[in-house]
Amino acid sequence: MDKVGLAVCYDTKNFGSQLQVLATVKMVEELGYDSEIIRYKKKLTPRFILQTIPRLMDVSFIKVKLAAKKKKKVIKRYPEVYKNVTMRNERFDGFVKEYFTNLSKPYNGWETLVKETARNYNLFLCGSDQLWLPHNLGSHFYTLEFAPDNKPKIAYATSFGVSDIPSRYRTGFTKFLKRFQALSTRELAGQKIIKDLIGKTTQVVCDPTLLFDADGWGKMIPDRRVVEEPYVFCYFLGTNEDHRKAAEEFKNKTGLKLVTCPFLDNFIERDLKFGDIQMFDMDAADFVNLIRHAEFILTDSFHGSVFSILHHKRFLTFNRFHAGVNSRNSRIDSLCTLLGLSNRRYDGDVMAVQGLIDYSRVENRVNILRNESIEYLRTALETTRIDK
Repeated sequence: MDKVGLAVCYDTKNFGSQLQVLATVKMVEELGYDSEIIRYKKKLTPRFILQTIPRLMDVSFIKVKLAAKKKKKVIKRYPEVYKNVTMRNERFDGFVKEYFTNLSKPYNGWETLVKETARNYNLFLCGSDQLWLPHNLGSHFYTLEFAPDNKPKIAYATSFGVSDIPSRYRTGFTKFLKRFQALSTRELAGQKIIKDLIGKTTQVVCDPTLLFDADGWGKMIPDRRVVEEPYVFCYFLGTNEDHRKAAEEFKNKTGLKLVTCPFLDNFIERDLKFGDIQMFDMDAADFVNLIRHAEFILTDSFHGSVFSILHHKRFLTFNRFHAGVNSRNSRIDSLCTLLGLSNRRYDGDVMAVQGLIDYSRVENRVNILRNESIEYLRTALETTRIDK
């Protein structure tokens, strides 16, 4: 049996990221392939330093690192919050141990990664998530640059996270994209980027989490009620104050309690008192179950929107990022456009979340996209096999 080496972001502290990896692993398995999640452990070597130098000149990369450092520093000023966030991080790690049983041994350093993965895998697959954000290019891992030229390379639903590639990155992107035997992207904007850079028309496929319906997710994530009373699941990763005010307005008008997950991507002092039930002791399985049993969902998260759709919930999606050329709203834009759900975008009226959704129509679109996406992956895996 062919063995697929997966370059996926499995150990990040993000529910959606972990769930899309789980879906990728399960679908590759269902299509009849053995897979292993590649664990690359960076090692301080002259080569690694040379690879890292360009990233240190990237404003976006520096901002991300400084924001993470600042968040950790600020949280430590609040002992109870620090304790709770630490507990949640341990739950993230626990999910990895429970659900990702196909982890490779650690490949320590770039040279080891290149040498041993060439021997251990027949083909390579990267995706999904925003692995191709411009400031991530410097790691050279999720671009499969470590994989040998003579081994097939597949991208499934890999996202650029932006609608345009800055000029200073275009040469690097063009170079690694040309090495792929099968390319697909999660967004319409990504399809346009690839066409622009290498002249190839690629397929827009669904996020891995959409490869399974609610029943499929029920088999992966057992159903259990996390919060007993009726509630609104308010899942905000961004920092927008007005979004929180809107959620509180909805609470005041309906009497439903707000369940929140504070301090995931950012520390916001406002979130110290935002929400009636603040969730810390939770993992990605609990995230799915909080959506399953919510009365309504208010979210600025792509995967918060996806799982709301999969479980036929009434939801509103808020823009986490400011609009613009390099806005990272493109994946939600594509999702709503492809599924005919543009009216579920928040436009200032939070009470619109109560509007009914014709999920029979939505399901028809999801099924078409799901079937086309599974067929893309099946064909990509089959036609790129080197032992045919």
